[in-house]
Amino acid sequence: MLPTDDCVIHVVDDDAAFRRSLVFLLESVGWHVASHASAEDYLAVSDAPPAAPGCLVLDIRMPTMSGLELQERLQARGALPPIIFITGHGDVELAVQAMKHGACDFLQKPFKDQALLDAVASAVRRSVEDRSRNALRDEATARLGRLSPREQEVARLVAQGLPNKLVARELDISEKTVHVHRQHVMEKTEVGSAAELARLMLRADPAALD
Repeated sequence: MLPTDDCVIHVVDDDAAFRRSLVFLLESVGWHVASHASAEDYLAVSDAPPAAPGCLVLDIRMPTMSGLELQERLQARGALPPIIFITGHGDVELAVQAMKHGACDFLQKPFKDQALLDAVASAVRRSVEDRSRNALRDEATARLGRLSPREQEVARLVAQGLPNKLVARELDISEKTVHVHRQHVMEKTEVGSAAELARLMLRADPAALD
């Protein structure tokens, strides 16, 4: 069950009648919807990163700033929500380009109501999962940030499975010093084993142990 109460679906389309029809459809199934007549209007009120989970239902062709340009702006701001592009005839190539740059889906007019509702549900699910993953990453980063530079070096080698003796040889320090650093690492990061430490480091940075 998706948390519709906490999510916001942003509809951005310069066609007022079509925009109203999308808003009506989405609200009829319980989504909270914010309506925007242009990409500029959306940018003026959007948060970076978005304050709530949700997605963007975005017309790919609009005057002054297109949907693709808005996608690029949001990407540059580091605030790219899942995007469903609405396309007209002949825009499929543009939609594929948008998908390559991170868009979630695209729908070609005319489309069935259920196709939009399914796409929105999928995009919101992705948004919720992304936020959960980001929260775990930030929490792991904060815990690892408690370590001194030397403790970080020890932590990396311990997480790679090296015993204290080899860590000492690698860092050119005594095994006793490694033991002390290792204890501090475990205490500061609140983990109980090298395996837990490895998971924590990979959660913060998937390339941490490369």
